[in-house]
Amino acid sequence: MCDEFIHPGLVTDSRLSRRGFAAMTVAAAGVAANPALAQSNVLEKDVTVKTADGMCDAVLFTPMAKGTYAAVLMWPDIMGLRPAFRDMGRRLASQGYVVLVPNPFYRSAKAPVIGDNFDFGNPEQRARLMGYRGAMTNDGIDSDAVAYLAFLDAQPQTSKTRKVGVQGYCMGGTLSFRTAAAVPGRVAAVGSFHGGNGLVSDKPDSPHLLISKTNAAYLVCHAQNDDAQAPAMKDQLKAAFAAAGKTATVDVYQANHGWCVKGGAAYHEAEAERAWANLSALYKTSLA
Repeated sequence: MCDEFIHPGLVTDSRLSRRGFAAMTVAAAGVAANPALAQSNVLEKDVTVKTADGMCDAVLFTPMAKGTYAAVLMWPDIMGLRPAFRDMGRRLASQGYVVLVPNPFYRSAKAPVIGDNFDFGNPEQRARLMGYRGAMTNDGIDSDAVAYLAFLDAQPQTSKTRKVGVQGYCMGGTLSFRTAAAVPGRVAAVGSFHGGNGLVSDKPDSPHLLISKTNAAYLVCHAQNDDAQAPAMKDQLKAAFAAAGKTATVDVYQANHGWCVKGGAAYHEAEAERAWANLSALYKTSLA
């Protein structure tokens, strides 16, 4: 769920201004040309992934050290692929993973889809994002997930014997559940961060109904204000995981919706770092 009550305030990042984005693009090109300049020993590369519905702009991060690594798909939040998620993809790759961060809204616009001072409380701006999200059908999401994992598996740095992880933020939590069900033979770990109350609903396409179709361990990190709106959801998720026989941790964090992503009004560093540490532990166990 992403509305003005759960996702309040501005999302600010000077790199999203025209000047800042141009400078970032030049810097990324310099890193690609001179890998010695890459931060955290990671190579960052803008890529295009062919899907059933078109061409998706995305960013790929690979460790620069020789060898092969487990792959991870990172689904952004409702505000899409932007510098904050590039930072997160780079950080994860520095831990020894091949990471793909797609633009989930490629059907509607190229990333980034917001500017340096995006106000989710502005009805017009919010409606534009919701329109982008509305263009993503369940079948389209599932097809995208298959294409993204196939792209990751085609990378020479990706280990074909190690399983894949998928993580998502805000709406990306739902997309991560769907990915695990769309490619159950590859996905072994799922992380959902402030995924909202849409993870459980009474609709036939509720994400929690997909759990039994997956072969993954789960980490579900719930926001305290999401929990206040739907306090039964965490127990419904736990019951669904137990019924499906899946290993899962479902926890309410002492922070509000959006706390994991820098630049947003809800960002909470201590709880974001706790979520990151728990995700790292999940991947270390499940993607070995």
